Amino acid sequence: LVHLRDNHHKSNLLCGREIMVTPATLRANPTKEEAELLALYETVKGYEKEAEKLKRNAAMAKQREADEKFKREQQALKKTKKSAKKRKANSTEFPSAGGADLGDFDSDDDDDDSVLDEDQEDIAATADVDEHAMEEERQKQQLEEALGDKAQENIAFMPSLKRKAVSEVDEEVSLIQSAPGGEALPTPPRDFSESYGLEDAAGSYLFPPPTFVEDEKSRIWTPPSTANHPSEGDLELELTGFNSSLARSGSGNNTLMIKFSAPSDSSRFSLNIAGPGHRDYFDVLFHFNPRQFQKGGQLIVNDKQEGIWGMGVTAPLSALPIIFGQISCTLIVQINADGFDVFVNGVHCSRLEHRTQLPPDPCSFFLQFPSTDDYGSPENWSVFKVWWGHKPLMAGNDLSGVVGCNNNVTGGGLHPKKLFVSGLSKITEEGVDLRRAELERAFRKYGGPQGATVTVPVNSTYAFVEVESERQADLALAELQSQYRMNRARRSRYDATQEEREAAEVAAAKAGTKEEASSEWD
Repeated sequence: LVHLRDNHHKSNLLCGREIMVTPATLRANPTKEEAELLALYETVKGYEKEAEKLKRNAAMAKQREADEKFKREQQALKKTKKSAKKRKANSTEFPSAGGADLGDFDSDDDDDDSVLDEDQEDIAATADVDEHAMEEERQKQQLEEALGDKAQENIAFMPSLKRKAVSEVDEEVSLIQSAPGGEALPTPPRDFSESYGLEDAAGSYLFPPPTFVEDEKSRIWTPPSTANHPSEGDLELELTGFNSSLARSGSGNNTLMIKFSAPSDSSRFSLNIAGPGHRDYFDVLFHFNPRQFQKGGQLIVNDKQEGIWGMGVTAPLSALPIIFGQISCTLIVQINADGFDVFVNGVHCSRLEHRTQLPPDPCSFFLQFPSTDDYGSPENWSVFKVWWGHKPLMAGNDLSGVVGCNNNVTGGGLHPKKLFVSGLSKITEEGVDLRRAELERAFRKYGGPQGATVTVPVNSTYAFVEVESERQADLALAELQSQYRMNRARRSRYDATQEEREAAEVAAAKAGTKEEASSEWD
């Protein structure tokens, strides 16, 4: 069909020849074929409108029939209740005539009044139901007018939702309270499962402290809602007795266990493990950060060096045990020779391989519970208990499904030729070209004949600069360190894939099968 729109020219294939059709030419002097085509179009359009109208009317009729059936059932139910009440009132036994007095007749009158009062209440309830139904009908009509005719079919089949009143919600009864002879007792503090065997393990509870006050609030740590900085009202615990040589062999203090709860409306929360001299969230060895509403839900583990976050290891929350909206969860972080292994409710979720050399001498690590993120956005969760000590390594032999393992193949590490320039002023989309030109001039001599490749994200305070070789990257770091704040950039998965592809093409070229290797990558 030829679709006509004002002020637009459409080129269509009509009867085996391509023509230019405009509304003006068709109205002025249409050919016989064009006139027949337009007439056919109008006929089909009319049939479609009639079909939509019939379908809409059928849906509305079905909805009205269901509403009327529901009203009839409600009215029949109310009539049944009324007749039962009246039969109960009429079945009251009257005293004998000789013993009757005015007080007896007054009692009967009171019963009649109570029956009338109940009838009036039923009438009022019926009126409330009718008024509620009329209000729903008005809201439905307003929604239909707002969405248009094409949405009426779907609206007709939408279920009528009824908000549950507070009085209708079933109150949760405690098991202690419902036990025979039981009394309501304070909720006991959240504790670790006996299956973890902490009673026989070498370790100690760090939170709540042994000298806590017998108060429910003192047993739980929650970030203050008024905090504007990660360290404002945060919780920091010292992980004493860490020895990297012992941890690498699976002995010594190597296991951190946290009992926590994150409400269903929480968007994120986090914790850090930092080494000695961490300079207040400036250097972080391990960062654990579930984010419920980011990209469908993600768990991010990362590190932070010199105030700069590294390349995060991301795992979808849909593939992990449920973290948000649970009564409580158990988080376990084990430090071993490869990195930090993360377990949620006993499931191995991810691993952050060591990106900073661990201290060679015995020292203390620090567990940090920040109150906000780096931008001051509050975090929402509750910490019940923290345990630190030694447990046998929990990671199995098959780590193929654990996110973050073998990052030397799928990404991670430092890029040999790419630099990360930070501490720049924040720019908008209009200033991207200007900043790119500035950095290209500054790093021109390190980029070879083609110059340096600069990537500038919008609304950011950093940029990436890729130079010709690793030697040139070392020179740029040494010579421009006074002008820019720079570090080696981390290799992304894309970089790793590109390097693997280039290596495969080189190997294929030497073997004379470059074409086959290219097709395999494509």
